[in-house]
Amino acid sequence: MNLHIKNGHLVDPANGIDAPHDLYIVAGTVAAVGIAPAGFIADRVIDASGLVVAPGLVDLSVRLREPGYEYKATLESEMQAALQGGVTSLVCPPDTDPVLDEPGLVEMLKYRAEKLNQAHVYPLGALTVGLKGQALTEMAELTEAGCVGFSQADAPIFDTTVLLRSLQYAQTFGYTVWLRPQDPHLGHGGIAHSGPMASRLGLSGVPVMAETIALHTIFELVRNTGARVHLCRISSAAGLELIRAAKKEKLPVTCDVGAHHVHLTDMDIGFFDANARLAPPLRAQRDREAICRALADGTIDAICSDHTPVDDDEKLLPFGEASPGATGLELLLSLALKWADENPAAGGSASTISRAIAKITADPARVVGLASGRLEVGRAADLCLFDPAARWTVHASALASQGKHTPFLGYELQAQVRMTIVGGHLAYER
Repeated sequence: MNLHIKNGHLVDPANGIDAPHDLYIVAGTVAAVGIAPAGFIADRVIDASGLVVAPGLVDLSVRLREPGYEYKATLESEMQAALQGGVTSLVCPPDTDPVLDEPGLVEMLKYRAEKLNQAHVYPLGALTVGLKGQALTEMAELTEAGCVGFSQADAPIFDTTVLLRSLQYAQTFGYTVWLRPQDPHLGHGGIAHSGPMASRLGLSGVPVMAETIALHTIFELVRNTGARVHLCRISSAAGLELIRAAKKEKLPVTCDVGAHHVHLTDMDIGFFDANARLAPPLRAQRDREAICRALADGTIDAICSDHTPVDDDEKLLPFGEASPGATGLELLLSLALKWADENPAAGGSASTISRAIAKITADPARVVGLASGRLEVGRAADLCLFDPAARWTVHASALASQGKHTPFLGYELQAQVRMTIVGGHLAYER
């Protein structure tokens, strides 16, 4: 289908575009920006007056819950949530049941996702068999099956020798290892940030040094092996200082932060609100402020939704017994814009919208090595059209995700997705 999107404000941070432009799509790819290509005839004209036309969002952490946890969410429900949130490309961790440690499981997931003809799914393969932290998986076979990297999700590796060997192997073949830095012993069993709030509530704590000690170990192994590592869900000011120093040292590392940690602190636990039970835990105000600064100076490469749908049976429990996680796909755009809007000095001459869009499109695409996240002639037409002036209140009933739990329930947020286009196909329209 040939599409002509007219009267929209085009924002493409990767190419420095932040101005009114028409966009022309032919056979699923971007054919022209600004001026129609010769002989172009539109099958549909979309009037985007008052809307921002941006690349489709790229989300670095989305748990689709299939296979194995369909009672928490299904591929259909979460892919619909992705489209409703403007997400056209997403990376899913390997902690399904069974774990994504066999090529057949990866191929099945990708096949199911492609049949739905919605967002692009990029699986991470398990770094070790069964995520048990012992034997390495067949990374080459998993890559051929479609994996874009390898991860332990939240499962620890107790033997540092295993982590060393995995990085050596990954470096040999140019694979990226995705690690969430948390020492497996410090804070084991902890459920909240170690600090005054946890003490007052009587909750076991996870200290910041659980993150920093793990980072020291990872960086030493990276220096030894030269392996490329992506650090997932950084949560502390001290951890960010270590990453900043590692990047100055030119170590091949990137990192992301969950959207919840950009805006919330351990004070948002309130009276034991299980919706604020997350992993890593929400940390102190100084950590949140450090995250905002690190997004501005580029220390943090991307914001992700850390989408982890949890069912009522596992969430409507006392705080210490509730499962960690929250839905986030449909909030990612609004929360990124909220960060940019609340930090006006963060991006120099770039507009608020452009700064936010960069952190959820081109920057995460660069981390994964995808060609998406930008609007260029010849690239796949993955787009998100949203109304930046719209305000909406987060209600569970309004969420397409099967997971209805988020610490932002009741919040009024800015910006609402009106259309999501995937490969030139109008996949969602409000």
